[in-house]
Amino acid sequence: MEIFSIDGWYVLLRWFHVLAGITWIGMLYYFNFVQTPFFGSELGGQAKGAMTRGLVPNALWWFRWGAMFTFITGLLIIATKLFHSKVPADGAYMTLILSGALMGTLMWFNVWFVIWPAQQVVIANAERLAAGGEADPSAAARGAVAGRASRTNTLFSIPMLFFMVAAANIPQLATPAMGGGVALYWILALIVIAIFELNPFVTSPLQKSLASVKGTIHAGFVLSIVLYVLMAVAL
Repeated sequence: MEIFSIDGWYVLLRWFHVLAGITWIGMLYYFNFVQTPFFGSELGGQAKGAMTRGLVPNALWWFRWGAMFTFITGLLIIATKLFHSKVPADGAYMTLILSGALMGTLMWFNVWFVIWPAQQVVIANAERLAAGGEADPSAAARGAVAGRASRTNTLFSIPMLFFMVAAANIPQLATPAMGGGVALYWILALIVIAIFELNPFVTSPLQKSLASVKGTIHAGFVLSIVLYVLMAVAL
């Protein structure tokens, strides 16, 4: 295999996609499985201000740029499959990979346009308090939205990774039917995914489930099963 061949291009893209993805999802799980529960403890509450000023900005840098490079390399992989390798958009592989990519794209959007802007307010508030200034009254609400968006991303990561792995290893899980089967699947999948994506912004019963690590993980597996059932029924 020549490094400048299309096969070499795929290897490089996948390599950087996996490296960036490990960085991104690793930081996501650190925030949700380690840092947030720690901040909720007595010791963590005492350390929260200092960690928000010192550790969190560095962690968020790796978090958001891991998300960006995962997103860019993922787009390049899909574009190469569609336009060079001529993989059909309504075929089994693309149905599976795009199901994962849709959730990955929403996760990327949440990182850059929900979590990061909110965390900038939270960090600035912590710095202001450390300097003896007054608290920003909007910081707590913005932090809560960021937390819910982060839990939503954790939830999405479970079905996202399932569909990404399935596309490359078991594409027979999706066997698109003739006619409107693919369209029906996407209509139903988009509705279900949109309900979860709206969780950080509107009050819903889902927020109670995502208040805990266990609830978030369970919700992720439930969404995986629901999407798989929709695929099995529609296709």
